[in-house]
Amino acid sequence: MAYIITQLCTDCVDMGCVEVCPVECIYQLADEPTPERPNMLYIHPTECINCGACEPECPWEAIYEDMEMPAALKSDIELNALTEERPSLFKVAEMQRDEHGRLIHKPAPGSDAIAANKAKWGLSG
Repeated sequence: MAYIITQLCTDCVDMGCVEVCPVECIYQLADEPTPERPNMLYIHPTECINCGACEPECPWEAIYEDMEMPAALKSDIELNALTEERPSLFKVAEMQRDEHGRLIHKPAPGSDAIAANKAKWGLSG
């Protein structure tokens, strides 16, 4: 596995990473979220080409290279692996569009929101 989307993405689902992924290896749930499968984006472990384009595009700082994964988020490696193990639960993520077909971008979070989200998941700074 190369890059991992962590639970820092839960309920944020910004989609900036989807826009830049050259191989469409970022997935979203095909159905409603559950405690075992949160509302977040997921990177397919064998489809990812390790290009790193997604990581700087995440305003929530929720994407890590597997070798840089914080210990508090190690279980997210298994979450992302579900895209390969149980593919019927996922679909390739698609950018949201308005009624005119234009991409819809979410406003970027502030540094306080990012820090609070990281603290919620056991990370500092």
